[in-house]
Amino acid sequence: MNLSTTTVRLVAAATSVLLLAACAGDPASDPAPDGDPAEGAATEPPSDEPGDEAGDEAGDDDAAGEPTTVTLLTHDSFAISDEVVAALLEDEGIELELLAGGDAGSVVNQAILTAGNPQADVLFGIDSTLLTRGLEADLFEAYESPALEAIPDTLQLDPEHRVTPIDVSDVCINFDRSFYADDLPAPTTLADLADPAYAGQLVAMNPATSSPGLAFLLRTIVEYGEDGWQDYWRSLVRNDVQVTAGWEDAYYGAFSGGVTSEGDRPLVVSYSTSPPAEVLFGPDPEADQSPIGTVLESCYRQVEFAGVLAGTDVPDAARTVVDILAGPQFQSEVALSMFVEPARDDVELPEVFVRFAERPEQPAELDPELVTANRERWIAEWTELVLR
Repeated sequence: MNLSTTTVRLVAAATSVLLLAACAGDPASDPAPDGDPAEGAATEPPSDEPGDEAGDEAGDDDAAGEPTTVTLLTHDSFAISDEVVAALLEDEGIELELLAGGDAGSVVNQAILTAGNPQADVLFGIDSTLLTRGLEADLFEAYESPALEAIPDTLQLDPEHRVTPIDVSDVCINFDRSFYADDLPAPTTLADLADPAYAGQLVAMNPATSSPGLAFLLRTIVEYGEDGWQDYWRSLVRNDVQVTAGWEDAYYGAFSGGVTSEGDRPLVVSYSTSPPAEVLFGPDPEADQSPIGTVLESCYRQVEFAGVLAGTDVPDAARTVVDILAGPQFQSEVALSMFVEPARDDVELPEVFVRFAERPEQPAELDPELVTANRERWIAEWTELVLR
């Protein structure tokens, strides 16, 4: 989804390690912080190491016939294929360096701490729950990508085009089908999660550190309103909800339903697109049903964006990277590399996605300005209720 986004960001876990290893081999690269492994099918970028001289800016690189290095700051669930990386180098003269920073919330926090003097040139993974925070911190320079022509207006949440929509996903409760039976059916509503029959079964994430955790908090606010969401969370606490810092710890560590999950809790905050990942990477890719299901009435819409970081030394090359992320080749890969839906409306989804991704008819959303005005207060109140 983290991961943003995606959902069962299953394969990208191994991929992120490879990508980070490639970056770590460059002594000029900052070591990537520890974080959640991603789930996508990306592989290592080209092995040529970018230089660390002052001349490695766009103009000097062009004059010397050397590639321009663009550093992409992203969450650990990001994945990009060798083909896209190679095309950037061959067609645009851009060598892409990845800097993974944990969950999307952690990535945005890192970027804000270095606003104006960024550690990267492009940021991917800021989503609609965190967007206004990044815009208020002046993280991005305005850039209207030509790729926006293929992206629905409903996803273009910033009229100044400081960010470009890249993918869409719905944060939802997933459940382990093997746990439930006729005597205890899987929950179907948010209210069910507070029922004592489901005590000790749910794992969620801290909204202060996790993007899907924040999305789930917002979903409960949509459902119960300003006067009722706190009581709802009190009932979840009484029902022994487990809270983790990020998506990986919840899905792989506490949840029981994933192929590589090691926990014993059958309910987890994840994504509507987790089910196809569990089919694709499970023991039976020809299965008629995913081993995990989705509580469709629990979903909250999340859009992930990329933007050129203000203060980059290579703005032209950074804009090109944004164009590539929003372009048809990368967009055609995101479903199976990060288990999110492409932002473009001219990209077909793979069959496993069409068959097994469970989509809510009307996922919940809140106005970004309302989130901006209340987010910090809501998180502080949630922290007081749940963690203290």
